[in-house]
Amino acid sequence: MSGGPPVSLVCLGLLGTVAQDGGMRERAFAEACATQGIVPGTADYAHYMVAVNQALGQPAVEVFRGLFPDNPGRAEAAALSFERSFRAVVDRTGLSPVPGAAEAVAELRASGVRICVMSGLSRRLVSSVLDTLDWWRRVDLALSPEDVPRGYPSPDLMLTAMLRLGVEDVREAAFAASTASEIQCGRRSGAGVVAGVLTGGHTSDRLRAAGATHLIDEIAQLPGLLLGGRTSGAGGSVGGETAAVDGARAGSASGAPPAPPPSRAPSAASTSAPRPQVPLERRNSGL
Repeated sequence: MSGGPPVSLVCLGLLGTVAQDGGMRERAFAEACATQGIVPGTADYAHYMVAVNQALGQPAVEVFRGLFPDNPGRAEAAALSFERSFRAVVDRTGLSPVPGAAEAVAELRASGVRICVMSGLSRRLVSSVLDTLDWWRRVDLALSPEDVPRGYPSPDLMLTAMLRLGVEDVREAAFAASTASEIQCGRRSGAGVVAGVLTGGHTSDRLRAAGATHLIDEIAQLPGLLLGGRTSGAGGSVGGETAAVDGARAGSASGAPPAPPPSRAPSAASTSAPRPQVPLERRNSGL
């Protein structure tokens, strides 16, 4: 990487980026919809599942509030069903990391880069995923929507990671994730690199339209992108394909929403923040 400060923080999406999804999110959403009388084979089901796919990455309760805008109680009940269904699937089938994810994280940490994983899943589910992967010692910080005022696609998760891990300049942060709402979060935070990962979630076109500055085939390519050399991904288009770390911040030709100009992260809790810190402490989570 050139033309900006060196990367000191890498934030990673969880499902589809470092953990293999295997369609479990969609199954949990389908089961939750079924509890509300929306079952496979109906026109309503097809309509709702299209909306679920478009909103992948966002907190489940926000997804269901979008599906049931006039019935907040129904949305809350469906979100609870999603939580139960997802956790049951994890308990039953387990989870595996995406091939190369552990090695990529180890390489980044060995270079002095701090690692944060973040997700639209609840704190309990994030904890469950990290427990299952045995990844607690691989990360410096883990965040869920319960740790911030707003979940994806707002920039709160990314900005909170910067604050808690002492990033002084937002351009020192990089974000890699596999859904459009996650990519929008990274762009809105002003992160210097926002890489779309093609191992789950949304297509390259969706990720590019959301504002990805780079596309990579898998998380294993991220150290090469950030620490030196160029990766080639997305059919060879990516090592150099930037929707503009510089000029396209004002709005890229892909139609991505304009990102804020590079600036310094808020000063509160910046360099004085203790690290590492992982707020999702299992001993207090009841898991």
